[in-house]
Formats: sequence, C-alpha cells, structure tokens
Amino acid sequence: ADLSNNRIRRDAIPQTLQNTLRPYQKAGFNWLSTIINYNFGGLLADEMGLGKTLQVIAVLLARKQQHKSNLTSLVIAPASVIYNWQAEIKKFAPELSVGVLGGSNDERRNMLVHQNKYDVLITSYQLLNHDLEAYYNLSFDLQILDEAQNIKNHQSITAQSVKVIKAQHRLALTGTPIENKLSELWSIFDYLMPGFLGSYVDFKKKFEVPIVKKEDKDLESTLSETVAPFILRRLKKDVLKDLPAKDEEVIPIKMNQKQAGLYHLQMNKIIAQLNGQDDDDFKKSRFQILAQITKLREICCDPHLLYDNYHGKSDKLKATIDLIKSNLENGHKILLFSQFTSMLDILQEKLAKLRVPTFMLTGSTPKEKRQEDIQHFNSLKQPGVFLLSLKAGGTGINLTSADVVIHYDPWWNIAAENQATDRAHRIGQKNSVKIYKMVTQDTIEERIIKLQQKKAELAQAILNNKDMANAAMNREDLLKLLK
Repeated sequence: ADLSNNRIRRDAIPQTLQNTLRPYQKAGFNWLSTIINYNFGGLLADEMGLGKTLQVIAVLLARKQQHKSNLTSLVIAPASVIYNWQAEIKKFAPELSVGVLGGSNDERRNMLVHQNKYDVLITSYQLLNHDLEAYYNLSFDLQILDEAQNIKNHQSITAQSVKVIKAQHRLALTGTPIENKLSELWSIFDYLMPGFLGSYVDFKKKFEVPIVKKEDKDLESTLSETVAPFILRRLKKDVLKDLPAKDEEVIPIKMNQKQAGLYHLQMNKIIAQLNGQDDDDFKKSRFQILAQITKLREICCDPHLLYDNYHGKSDKLKATIDLIKSNLENGHKILLFSQFTSMLDILQEKLAKLRVPTFMLTGSTPKEKRQEDIQHFNSLKQPGVFLLSLKAGGTGINLTSADVVIHYDPWWNIAAENQATDRAHRIGQKNSVKIYKMVTQDTIEERIIKLQQKKAELAQAILNNKDMANAAMNREDLLKLLK
C-alpha cells in the first residue's frame, strides 16, 4: 500500500513551514504523519542531504499545534549532532521548547524528571545507555532515532537500550539503512515494529541466508515488498533537479621508493601470516590482522604515522597539498576527510605554514566548539580548509559553503564516504561540487575502492530491488586485497 497517497489521515503542514518545505519534503511530512496516525513505525531513508531533520521538525511542530499529545518527544542522535538538532529546531520551529540532555548526571536526571517542561528532549546514544535507568518510568510521544545505523548491531547495548524506551510512536532516520548486512535492516525494524520481521533467528533462516548465500531473487523481492510500505527513500538525483552537479575524480598517486619499500615489507608480513593459517586460526586472529592492515593504510597516507624515525617523504601528502593550494588560489573552500586524526594533525601543521585559514573537527572536538567552527567556516569570506575525521564529520553537519571535497584515504564502506561528501553536496549548495579521491596506486587502497562497490550492491538490492552481492570478508578476500 502506498501510504503517502492516503488523504484521510494526513495532518496539516504548519503554516510557518509552508514556504520552507520543498515539494518532496511536504510529501515526506504527509507520509510520516500518515504512518504515525495508523500507529506504524516508519523509516525515513532519504539520501543524505535531503533534509530529514526538517521533515521531522515539521511533524513535531504539527503535533504541538494540533494538540496530538501531551507527552514530550525524544530525539536520540550521535553526540556530534545533538546541538545541530537544537539549532535546527530553534531556526524552523522556535515555538517548540527544546532541552538538550548534556551536562552532569544530576542535571540530566533533573531534566528527565521535569520532562513535561519540554516539547522535545534531545540526547545522544552514548548518554542514553548511561542514563537508561532514569527512563524506566517515562513515556514519550515520538521516539526518533537519527542516524539509525547506530543500532545496526542488534546485540549491541545501544540497540537494546533504544528498544526499551516507552513511546507512542517510533521513527528512524538514516541515509544508509543497510551498510553491510541484512541483519542491520532487521535490527531497525525490530525497533520500529517489534515482531514485524519475526525473531532474528527466523529472519536469518527465512531471508538472510537464502538471499545472501543462495542469491534467491524471489525471496529478495518478497522482503523488499514486505518492508516497502514502511520505508520512504528518495534520491537527490530524482527530487533535487536544482541541486548542482557532483563531479568525482580519482587522483592516482605512485609511492616513492622508500615508502614503497616499507609498504611491501608490511604487506609480505601479513601475507605470510595469512598463508600460515587455516580458517579457525584466521577467526581467532582476525582483529590482529585487521590492525596490521590498518598499518598498511597508514603507510599509504604517510609513513610518519607509523615510524617516528622515517626521513623520507609521502608523495600523497605532497600531491594533496599541491591540490589544496591550486583550489585555494581559485577561490574554493575545501573539506578534507581522513580516518586518521594523526594525518589531519600533519596536514594542519603544513597548512599553518602556508597561512591558510584551517579548522579541524574530530571525535575529541567539544560539541559547542564544533558548531562555532562550522558557523565561522561557513561565514568565512575567503578560501579555507576544514579538516574532518570521517567518523566525527561524516554526519549531521552542514558545510555548504565548501564546494571541493577531498577524501585523503578510502574507507571500506562507500556509504560513509558519501555521507561525508554530502556535508557539502546538500540543500543550500549553490555551486557544483568537485570531489577528489586520493588513491595510492598498486596498493590496498585501489582494492578498497573495488570492495566499496560490492558493499553498495547489498543496500541497493533491498531498497531498489537490484542484484545483491555478499559483503562479508573472509581470509581469501583479505589475501585478494593484499596481492
């Protein structure tokens, strides 16, 4: 059933947002309010940058204006974006009273005791786990999970915590509902509508194993059709005809002899270890091997990340600084992402010598400072660079004043990279966005790019009902990556 076409149970869009919401966002509001009115759970899975937060704020405001509930609503989001939620609510729905559950244990508990003073409370996944006991006697109107891929592991404490909160209605938001495995989709639905897809044991037997291992296309279609009424997913290319183009370019970089020597020493060490193992040994030492592979990736970035006494150069660092300089000279603001915060430190040091306005955001950046730096960067009248760790800067941040994105090193999952890119390529962007991927030739980095495509196919299979590939990695996969 297409719930978005139902005209009977729709709520009125708040008058103050009539001219703010784009047509597809109004359709999203109608879909969300219909899902809620029928007491279903809904997964808003719009591609990154389409304004999922705003669509939910419109629903929260409509519920207050239409006296739908006396209860407070609860937003649970990654720590990096809780203040972004507060800022967006103040901007688009100032009549909603908002409380951010920050501060000390006592301050948070006091806010929860007096929850009825607020229309909306906002907390992080981490603090929810910490404060869970304080929620036991509380009930909420809407419970909203932002970046719901945070509960993809159904056995995690976070997934279990969000599922015990009492709420009249449950919504989930994520641009990447399936990153690696079908169990991630099951976990989100276990939160939205417990029992809808059965127990995980049943789901695995009925859907996951036949679809992934046996590539059962009929079951793939059945699963897709089962969840379709409760997932709304729009892609930017389909709904944002006015969003500027996104141009992606891979910049191949050859390592110098010294760097290549270190790389091959490390690679041969891992290959020897893998060749000397059977599958059981591999399972036991998997994390140790992945740590060794991380060292390979660090050598590709800059051997200084691993060796204090390395006296050579990193060709990737030199090529990236040259690329930054030429883009700054042409008046561009730049976002640069890396998984290695120590690499960002090296880049920051180099850019300081060039007297370039530089900002940095990592997991250790205080939340208030994040918002200050984002505002400062966006209001900057001259070119500048914002260095971001992929994890901390990949979600919930609006940096549309930048129109150049550099990925210093590739990550296993293309969805995480796309989320990062979409800090710039989203609503509000006036210019076309140029994306550069710095990839070291003849190394694991080239193989990671190929692996990214394999994982992307898994998500498309269920969301768009296309062919699927298994994204799990075993011993043979790792050997292929290295050789």
